[in-house]
Amino acid sequence: MASNIEWTDETWNPVTGCTRVSPGCDNCYMFALYPRLRGMSVRGYETDPSQVRLLPERLEAPFKWKKPRTVFVNSMSDVFHPSVPYEFTYEMFRVMDEASRSRGHIFQVLTKRPGRAVGWWERFSERFSHRWPPNVWIGTSVESQKYAPRITVLERIPAPVRFVSAEPLLDEVDLHQWLERGALHWVIVGGESGRGARPMELDWVRQLRDQSLNTGVAFFLKQLGGSRGKRGGDEAKVDGQFWHQMPVAV
Repeated sequence: MASNIEWTDETWNPVTGCTRVSPGCDNCYMFALYPRLRGMSVRGYETDPSQVRLLPERLEAPFKWKKPRTVFVNSMSDVFHPSVPYEFTYEMFRVMDEASRSRGHIFQVLTKRPGRAVGWWERFSERFSHRWPPNVWIGTSVESQKYAPRITVLERIPAPVRFVSAEPLLDEVDLHQWLERGALHWVIVGGESGRGARPMELDWVRQLRDQSLNTGVAFFLKQLGGSRGKRGGDEAKVDGQFWHQMPVAV
């Protein structure tokens, strides 16, 4: 499905449904969007959003896209949710590996459960000759300093691009130790939007921008957030400038 997320072209959801694990999940768009999709009778959204569903019929979709696309994987779930069997995760990665080679797609996997990602890779890396699929990026969410150690876990994965999504950014975050040692290749920042949105301070954005630029890491400001609009697009500026940098695979 074509995406209006600024840092990707497409979303691909072989899994739907998720459960909250940290404060960044409190106002997750998935829980708000789910009832609307259910009301539209969209396959995969018939149940409660906290019920994880596997949709194997969607696995082959990337092979149908002829032009190369950047694809956000499981925007309505988490690839590494405990309710997703490792074997099904392998099937997703098999498709990503094959479709990236035959179609030139780039796949972006974002998880709040990097520990399960590491566990999956340790068990299944042999099926990929111990080489992470080259066009599959992996990231983790860090909404406050408390959750920054997720990056320490993430960096155990030998992906060509590892990234952080600091969205919703709920507090000041210092990433310098991970940036300086090369654990990250991309930093995405965004404020929370929608009803009950918690505010994001521009100084928090500036700090992450400066830390990224000082270490040569790509920085992407997605939106400023707000309860009456996400303030993205032409409004997503800091100090009069847009920040839409993309990473280069190492």
